[in-house]
Amino acid sequence: MGMVFKDETFRDDYSFSNSPEAIKRFPFPFDKDSYMYAVNMEPHTPVRAGSVYEKSFDVDEHYVSEMRDRALVLADDPLRCQSLPHMTLAGWDLLELIMVAKAKDYPDLFTLHQDGDRWHWINRPLGIDDTFTFGDETTLPYGPMEYITRQAQGDFCVLDQREGNLWMDAGMVTTQADWSLDFDIGMNFFEWHAPVPLAHELGIFQRALKFLTAVQIGAPARRLNWTMTVNPLLDTSPENYHKWGIQKTTLTSENIGTKQHLRVELQSFWRLPRSNALVFPIRCYLISLQDLVSQPKWGRRLHRVLRDLPVELATYKGFIDNRPAILEYLSQFDDGAETSLGTWPEDD
Repeated sequence: MGMVFKDETFRDDYSFSNSPEAIKRFPFPFDKDSYMYAVNMEPHTPVRAGSVYEKSFDVDEHYVSEMRDRALVLADDPLRCQSLPHMTLAGWDLLELIMVAKAKDYPDLFTLHQDGDRWHWINRPLGIDDTFTFGDETTLPYGPMEYITRQAQGDFCVLDQREGNLWMDAGMVTTQADWSLDFDIGMNFFEWHAPVPLAHELGIFQRALKFLTAVQIGAPARRLNWTMTVNPLLDTSPENYHKWGIQKTTLTSENIGTKQHLRVELQSFWRLPRSNALVFPIRCYLISLQDLVSQPKWGRRLHRVLRDLPVELATYKGFIDNRPAILEYLSQFDDGAETSLGTWPEDD
């Protein structure tokens, strides 16, 4: 295997780190020096060799450790993975989508042999070698959605489309930015987005729903979302707020560069062929401020974006209390120079 997987943690001692290569490919979310909600959809087509946009489902140096962290979350709280009874077919759809894509994009890591309904799946990084009957849940150790999403980075919301709306009827959600699958299961698109400030008045979600319900098979879309997290935590769920919320009070001028992280979600949207469901993978990437400012354009731009963000958004994004300290740190790396449009580092 060409890829080297890191042995790291996203809890307790927080040994997570990004290699220089991982920093350069981080999906920085700001294409200009200011930010306001927008639909921000684009086709999920390959862009730039080596970038997080090159493959259908990005696999990187954090893969094995992220899957280990997911298993810990599920052992502690099995309700982070739920599927309503009518969503089983969508689970098989998702299993096929991920297996076929990973075997094609990473043949040194994953292999899929299909002989009619008899499938043989090999996941080398996780040491999995299983033969099963497609469509028969009894031949897998878990339901199809849970089986494959225990082997895929990021969260997965599987949405039923009916009545002109999308319904959160299944999901694997262990790396979320302060929302709960157990609370949102069975809700429609507007209900689960109700807590988001300002966007409703701007008509963002009405436009987003119109776009998403029109997504076609074989034509996935993507967008980026972001928030701020103290420490490289994957599991920032409401269920565990008592564990991670207090960590926001631990920032000091000495540790803010290493402890404060920008958290970016690469969200993609895929129409599933048999069930007509829409799957919404949400891949979480983390980067410390110290690593982020190693790219001068990003350091300048993040300072300006966070400085000028409306109070409501700074609150919703989870850093209003620490904004002064974050801005003081980032200001050291903003020399006032102009930044180029787009999200790639300046030297790209």
